[in-house]
Amino acid sequence: MAAEREDYEAVLCVKPAVLVYRVPPRASNRGYRAAEWQLDQPAWSGRLRITARGSTAFIRLEDKTSGELFAQAPVEQFPGIAVESVTDSSRYFVIRIEDENGRRAFIGVGFADRGDAFDFNVALQDHFKWVRQQSELARQDLDQGPKLDLGFKEGQTIKLNIANMKKKEGATGNTRPRPAGPGGLTLLPPPPGGKSCGERPPSLPGPARLPGTPITDSVLSWPQPSAPAAPAADAWGDFAKASGSTPNQTQGNWVQF
Repeated sequence: MAAEREDYEAVLCVKPAVLVYRVPPRASNRGYRAAEWQLDQPAWSGRLRITARGSTAFIRLEDKTSGELFAQAPVEQFPGIAVESVTDSSRYFVIRIEDENGRRAFIGVGFADRGDAFDFNVALQDHFKWVRQQSELARQDLDQGPKLDLGFKEGQTIKLNIANMKKKEGATGNTRPRPAGPGGLTLLPPPPGGKSCGERPPSLPGPARLPGTPITDSVLSWPQPSAPAAPAADAWGDFAKASGSTPNQTQGNWVQF
């Protein structure tokens, strides 16, 4: 947008009636006063047109009929020294005109209609507001640097290997969590080559043999478990004695047939 506006001249405002006055030298810094201009005797009257090329605005005073240029005031900043409002009215302004040779002069311009003066002021404000916005956008673009384009170009494709992804997912899904012991502690797996509890423990080794000792029957023999000893007494002995102490009573209860 800014580059396009640099190439052509845009028209911002046109007012068909404007009055031009000679401005006496300013005696102090208190500002210009329109009451000192002899308002009943304007030096020139014509048409006012505001144009813009790039960031610079131009106030052009032209003939109403032929459009011939009477004077032009380039404005690079507003508000600024190129355009100033008077202190005693809202319909009059002081502008700084400049010719082709670079000579400058201050003249007064005024509008018979207060609405025309308002449009003149707003047209300059809107233009320089746009200039500030463009400057801010350009500064942000410089701060951010070139933008990285991550989009696909036309005809560009992407290839995904779904088989490898499924294998990785299956490998990670087969892992079983370790059992937790008391207190939330994770139990370590048994060492390699460990045996389960159901297997029989290995047999005890035989008697040790010194190197160089010949193998004999006494060395090969392994003490066998001895036979169980006979009970010292009959387990029913006491009961037999107790039952045998009354033989006569028992026999007397039997009846012979």
